[in-house]
Amino acid sequence: MDEAELKMDDSVDFAKEEFAAIRTGRAHPAMFAKITAEYYGAQTPIMQLATVQVPEARMVVITPFDKGSINAIEKAVRDSDLGVNPANDGNLVRIVLPELTEERRKEYIKLARTKAEEARISIRNARRHAKDAIDKLVKDSEVGEDEGARAEKSLDTLTRKYTDQVDELLKGKEAELLEV
Repeated sequence: MDEAELKMDDSVDFAKEEFAAIRTGRAHPAMFAKITAEYYGAQTPIMQLATVQVPEARMVVITPFDKGSINAIEKAVRDSDLGVNPANDGNLVRIVLPELTEERRKEYIKLARTKAEEARISIRNARRHAKDAIDKLVKDSEVGEDEGARAEKSLDTLTRKYTDQVDELLKGKEAELLEV
């Protein structure tokens, strides 16, 4: 049960991280968490190559630690799925986020729903593994059938709790995306 709860909790954390990376109308550094740039032959997360600051609601400034990586960072941001065109002035990369169109908002909502479903599937897989373990214990007569049934009920309650958390996160992200 504890192992299942840990896995379910990890699934909810995964959903939170994925939702943070989805762009809304406002800029935030987490949008760049999944973007990697080629740095000395290795794919390196931008967050390890530079500081990401948000001076205004729709502007992001990326200041690289090593000025030699600025072109790689600019290219990585341009090639990402953010749909932005960064400007490089030699010292930092400036990104002005365009206003989200209704079509783009719907795409992001669809993406958020996909990520939420992935998290729910992960939660259900953890439930299935825990249920198999309970069934095996009952079959091997290590625990009684009543105790096994009680454990299954509490497992179902736990599963419902975590899927509800994912649903709440999704609802919040959808509201954030639809906000103009």
